[in-house]
Formats: sequence, structure tokens, C-alpha cells
Amino acid sequence: MKKNPWVKDFPQIQDGYRYFDSAATSLKPKVVIDQMNDYNLRLSANIHRGMYAQSQEATEIYEEARRVVADFIHGREDEIVFTRGTTASLNLVARAFGMAILNEGDEILSDEAEHHSSILPWLNVSHQRKANLSYIPLSKEGKLTIESFKESISNRTKIVAIHHVSNVMGYQALLKDMIDIAHEHGAYVVVDGAQAIQHMPVNVKNLDADFYAFSGHKMLGPTGIGVLYGKFDLLDKMNPIEYGGDMALDVMKHQFSWKETPIKFEAGTMPIAEAFGLKAAIEYFQSIGFKHIHTYTETLYNYLMKKLNQIEDVDIYNQSSDTFIFTFNLKNVPSHDAISYFSEKNIALRSGQHCAKLMHDFLGINSSLRGTIYLYNTYEDVDVLVEEIKAAVSYFKALGF
Repeated sequence: MKKNPWVKDFPQIQDGYRYFDSAATSLKPKVVIDQMNDYNLRLSANIHRGMYAQSQEATEIYEEARRVVADFIHGREDEIVFTRGTTASLNLVARAFGMAILNEGDEILSDEAEHHSSILPWLNVSHQRKANLSYIPLSKEGKLTIESFKESISNRTKIVAIHHVSNVMGYQALLKDMIDIAHEHGAYVVVDGAQAIQHMPVNVKNLDADFYAFSGHKMLGPTGIGVLYGKFDLLDKMNPIEYGGDMALDVMKHQFSWKETPIKFEAGTMPIAEAFGLKAAIEYFQSIGFKHIHTYTETLYNYLMKKLNQIEDVDIYNQSSDTFIFTFNLKNVPSHDAISYFSEKNIALRSGQHCAKLMHDFLGINSSLRGTIYLYNTYEDVDVLVEEIKAAVSYFKALGF
């Protein structure tokens, strides 16, 4: 069995802790923690405003983080807006862009596999603008298909809100093809990239995405920081949705103006230490390379799935995954009962609807257990998990479930 070369970089892993909840939040390598600590211990100054050395250095590193993000996804620096996460990024697009372009009778097109953060902002906008929110039918496996997308989109469609990778099933959408089709119909595409950015190279220019959102905490970075990429001409036409310090250019008694894109969207004191950490996380990815991460995690995932499929009384809802998510239940056992068992065994899985109730409705279940194989998982982790799943099946059977 291949030894994991990266597990040593993650100080959270100790005392038999088996972490499979990476689709919710990834662990943080020490280099990310060190970068954030460096800001807090050595600088701890605000950005863009101070003339003293600590403020100037903090500003330089914060803006360097923006450049690192832009290079990472092949965008421009002035197309990168820092937010508090994917949710904030998608809400910014819905409120500042959707509210401005949608009219009564226009269509917003989405699907049942979306995270709530990708649906609810548009559901809210559809009510306010009297637009129609429609859903692309999923395949029987729960996938978005080009055929269904073509049948669903029309010239009334103004916004397409879709995932790059689904957070329950781990399926990757054929994003480039869908974006091309949407643009042929004159629609704008808003992509939830929260489950893709940590698993694969993303090139927003090649995709031709209008907007692309993701979070730091799912890609080995800190909580409290996210990114909204938007094509510059679209961002530049949008009005801010928050007003206050740093975004203002000139303020008079009865009117004011704001700074250029993207600073106009970054009101108040931003997550500065978190930007340091996000920069370090991206540099960590680049030091390893997605190809090496993918090869290791795919092999480990296949090892797990072979063993899972040999266990009776386990329902597996996705027999494959582009991002190594495995979603399952113990037969006749509510996920919230099962998760209590695994928690006592120091195994971190997620139970519930994973902010994707519509996907669970589609599957015909109330909730599920979800795990993810990621770069810091080991063969020992998988062996322990499999044995505890077997033990859990026996335990709940003995209790009469």
C-alpha cells in the first residue's frame, strides 16, 4: 500500500482521528496556519489605509493573495472579489446582478442537485422580481446531462445557476458545454465551484464562466474567506451591496462615490489573516500538483468502494464520484442515529441533508451519511472506517433497527 506523503503536514490528525468530512471543511496544513499566525503575531494591522510599515506590508500581502488567486484560476486581478465564502459570493451576484437584470417573466434555470447557497439566493430574487425559477431534470443517477439542459433552456432564460461538482453525489457537470449553450441563448452562468476548486484545475477563461464562486475552507484554507470571480465588464456594471469604510471614494452630505472594481465590493475590514492563509493554501496545492493528489485519492477511493460494496445492509447512493464523495446509509437506520455511533469511534463523517434537501427528495430519502476521500486520508483510515461500518450494522441490528 502506498504511503501517504502529505498526512504529516496536517497537525489536526492525531490520536486515531479519522477525518472524512472534507466536503464540508478541509483540514489545514501547517503552512496555512503559520501564514495566518505570522499576520496576527507580527503585523495585525489594517490594510489600504495605514502608512506605517506593518500596514503597508499587510496590504502588499493581501493584494498578492488576490494575484495568487487570479493566477490559480486564470482570471485577472480586478476580477477577483474577496468575500466571506461561497454563500456570500453567490448572494452578491444574485443581489447586485440578478436584481438588476431580471424582469417579470424572465427565467432562472437551476437543478435539484444544487447546494442551498446556489438555489436560495435565486429563489429570493425570483420572488422579488416575479421571475420564474425552473429546474433541469436530473438523470436517474442524479446527474446533470447536456440533453436535459438543452431541453430546459430557452430564450426566456436569463440566469443559469449550476454547480461545477455536486456536494452530495460528487458528480462533475459538463460545465464548458453548458456555458456555451447558455451563452447561445443569451443567458449568464453563475457557477458554484465550492466542491471543484480543491480537486481539479479551474480555468475560468477557458470555461467562459460569467461568475465563479468558491470558499477557502474547502481547499485547505481558512474559514471566513471566499472568492467571487466575475468577468470584469459585468462586475464593473454592478453596484455594491455593502457600503462603508474603504469602498468609498468621495463622501458628501447627500451623495457619494465608490472606488473601482473590485475594491467597491470589499467594504469594511476584510478577512486579512484569512487572505494570507488562502494564499498559502494555493501555494501548497501548487507545490504538490493536482495530478498527484488526484492519482492518490482516486486509488484510495476505489479501494474504499470495493470494500463498501461487500458490506450487506448498506445503501450506497453514488457508485462513482468525480471528487471521491461517498454517500450512503445503513439500511433502516436514520443517519443521525448512525452518526452518533461513528462519532464515538472518533470517525468524522457528516449526517443530514448537507444543505441539499432537494437532492435528498430526488433520492427519496430524508437524510444520508456523507464522507470524502482527500489527500490526507490513508489506507489505515479506510480500513478502520470499513470495520466500524460493519460493526455499526451489527450494533443497530441487535437494537432492532
